Amino acid sequence: MNKPERSNCIDFIEFPAADVAGLNQAKAFYQIVFNWSYKDWGDDYSDTQSSGVSSGINADPGHRPSCPLAVIYTPDLEMVREKVIEAKGVITREIFSFPGGRRFHFQDPSGNELAVWSDK
Repeated sequence: MNKPERSNCIDFIEFPAADVAGLNQAKAFYQIVFNWSYKDWGDDYSDTQSSGVSSGINADPGHRPSCPLAVIYTPDLEMVREKVIEAKGVITREIFSFPGGRRFHFQDPSGNELAVWSDK
């Protein structure tokens, strides 16, 4: 799933859910209001391609964001991680794998948290 046309662009927005019940309520809400359809990735994560910019709802207490999280795509995760550090960003979650790829989280110098992902 190489996305060269989207490299270094916001590719995904992830919304937190307090728990699985909250995830299911959020999915139902967006399905009713906007007619978005979801794909489940286990009990605590769902995503959709029907929201314009792709989006997901995360109820995994191990890595759900505390607020909506913009996710940027890159084909070279390690290079972007190094650039974040060189530019005085702070890595808040080291590179980890998930179904479909790998990602890491960082804070920019103003304290905004974002993530970068790659399918490689």
